Formats: sequence, C-alpha cells, structure tokens
Amino acid sequence: MCAVVDGEGESAPLLRFVDGNLAQAVRPCQIPTAIGISKVMNTPQTTKFITATEHAEVMADYIHQGEQRALSLGNRGPIKFENDGKLDSKILEAYGRAGFYVFENVISKEELTELLADVQGVLDRAPTTPDGEVDRDGNPAMGVDFALPTYVWAKPLSDPLGGTPLNRGRHPVKMLDPEPPQNGPKFTIERLRGNLQLMDSCVRLYGHPDLLAVAEAVLGADFVPYNEVVFIKEPGLGPSVAWHRDGTTHWDASDWNQDAHGFNFMAQLYASTASNGVWILPGSHKRPDLDIKKLVADSGSERIENAVPLLCKAGDVAMTNRQCVHGSFANTSQDRRVTLNEGFFARKRVLNVSSSKLDGTPVTYTAEQIHERSRLISLGIDARRQRFPEEKPYVYQPLAREEDDNRWNDVTWQNLIKDYNVRDFYI
Repeated sequence: MCAVVDGEGESAPLLRFVDGNLAQAVRPCQIPTAIGISKVMNTPQTTKFITATEHAEVMADYIHQGEQRALSLGNRGPIKFENDGKLDSKILEAYGRAGFYVFENVISKEELTELLADVQGVLDRAPTTPDGEVDRDGNPAMGVDFALPTYVWAKPLSDPLGGTPLNRGRHPVKMLDPEPPQNGPKFTIERLRGNLQLMDSCVRLYGHPDLLAVAEAVLGADFVPYNEVVFIKEPGLGPSVAWHRDGTTHWDASDWNQDAHGFNFMAQLYASTASNGVWILPGSHKRPDLDIKKLVADSGSERIENAVPLLCKAGDVAMTNRQCVHGSFANTSQDRRVTLNEGFFARKRVLNVSSSKLDGTPVTYTAEQIHERSRLISLGIDARRQRFPEEKPYVYQPLAREEDDNRWNDVTWQNLIKDYNVRDFYI
C-alpha cells in the first residue's frame, strides 16, 4: 500500500513505503535547541532536533500575537443572507479583504456527532502500517479496493514537503522538525483521501444548502468541485505543512483575479487552534508577487510575520482562498484537529483548461469531465434531503433538470461515488 504526503488541500505524488520505511528519504531539519532559535532559517545543522517542549516555547509569543491579530480581522460570524436571498455583502467584503472567513456554528451537534463517528470508523479500519493491507483486527483495511490510496502517512511532527521538489516545488521552505515522542508511533495518519466514498455523512455535508449558496455567491452559480480530503493532526504527533499556495495554473492569466484558483471549505470537527491549525497571511491572495522564501527570510524564521491562525470551534466551517499563503506547524499541543476539506472552482477556470496534476501528469478538462464530476454535488444534495427532509435543498443550476439521474442510492454510489476522486481537478 502506498502513502501520500501533500499540502493542506489536494493530492500529491506517491511516496512508497517499504517495510514501514519511506523508500524516498526526506532530509531532516536539524537545528539548535534552546539558543538562537529565532534566527534558525531552515538550514540543515549538525546539532540535535528541537524537542516538542522547546517548539511549544518558541511558538508561545507568536501564537499569542497571532491570536490577537486573527480576532481583530472582523471576518467571522454565522452565514447570513440578505432579504433578496444573496449572501450578506459584509461577509463578501471581509472574505475579499482577508482571503478567508470563519462561518460559526454551521454544523449542528447531531450532524457533528455523525461526522465524528464516521471519521473514527475509517481510522479504526486503517492498516496497521503504511504498507499494510489489514487493520488491527486482521480484516482487510478500508479502501484497499479503491483506485487511490485512502490513508496518508507521515513521520510524527515532521515536515515531509518543505524544501523538496514535491508538489511541483510549491513548498519552498522547510519547517522545524520537533523531536517526536520516543515511545510514539513510527508513522501517523495525517490525511484521508476521498471523503465522499469513505463516509456517508460527508456526502450529506457536501449538500449543505447554506454552504453551497456561499459557493455560488463567490464563484457563480456554475461553480464546480475539485477535491475532498480529511486532515488529521493528532496531539503531539501531527506533522507540519510548509508554507505554500494551492493555485498553480492561472497566476499569469490575462483575466487573473483574487478568486482565480477557487477556495476550500474547511469544516472543523474539533477546535482549530493556533497550535494545531492552519496559519494564513491575510490579503496574500491578492499578491501574486509574494515570495515565500523572502517572507521567511524577512521574518527571521519560519514564523512569517503578520500571519494569523485559523481559529474555529467544533462545528465551524472556514472558507479559505486557495491563493493565500498558508501552512501549519507541527502539532506539539495536546489538542486534536480533524478538518474536512471541500474545494470549489469557478467553471470558467476549469473548462478547456490545460494543466498538470501535482505529480506532473498533463491534463485538459472537458465539459464532459466537468459534468461527471459535478454530479457529486447533486448526489450530496439528494443524500442530505433524505437525511434532513425539513431543510430546503439547494438547487444546483448546472444540473437542475437532472435530479432523477442523481439520486443518492446504492447504484449511484457504485457508479458515481466509488473512485470518484480519480476525476478531481487541479489548477
């Protein structure tokens, strides 16, 4: 079985494990421990790793200041619509200014309970090692019959991407690698791929009427999906994700704008904190000229100046522009984070666009491909209608006359849901 390491949002080249070890080594970042930490610049040293305790101490002031900045941005609150049914203009203004918005209390306690149970069920059925095929009870691991690997593994508290050519080299600077617990696991699951084929509760969340209305307000009624993953940051183990931007295709387009590469919804099943969550540089989605290496150099460390943490409670859903500079630090805290990512693009940014996947595979997206992948939105709407009949379903205009072809049932699961993520879009 293969495992994948990548950034906060989409898939990456495969890294194969042999006997529980990475066949392709990623260099460690060895740094001084207590003296001069603030000046460490991701250059390999000959001294020992920083400890988890030292990492937490180094981060303390940065976290405190970042939290204050985050809470002063004015970009959080419930999803609200105006009298004409359109998204509150103040939300659109704040999102456009900061590059992200925290929607509070989106997921009910009932739905949150179902999502948590489903995620734990998938983790319980994971293989016991990255290259294993059976779970802890000796049964076939979940996803062994899927086209793409379900479970993504990494070494605890590591940065598997920073400073490497992986993901088309979009993670140019390595993060600190705190020393993992001596009695801890050799690898930890950092991500699940293909939410919609793994968990029925994720299909229902995919059809959330308010979230889909937000997507329409930002990207237009003909918005299209691209990728769904679950990010897992286990306490004391969760790896970092080096600073990066997700967009790779439209930076030089003549009609480029701040929404050219779409956004992610990030549904939080636990609290997202400054210690375990994503950090974002506000307004960076409007700055194609930004150089991440220079940002780090100017800041004197990997703790980029003026970045803020994505602070959310369980049940909140953040909307984050994919063009924002963002990343996350190793989770040396005692708090778990589980984030369900759902991404969307404007249709015009995908139709007949030639790009490449993160492993370099060239691809051109046709109207037929977009139609087939977009059917998952209709399936989510119908699955939610069956579970929550008291809600008013969202009407997805591109497929408004195809409801009968996109009913949520065993047949459509087999024909449309299973291995759906081989049809994901990457721009």
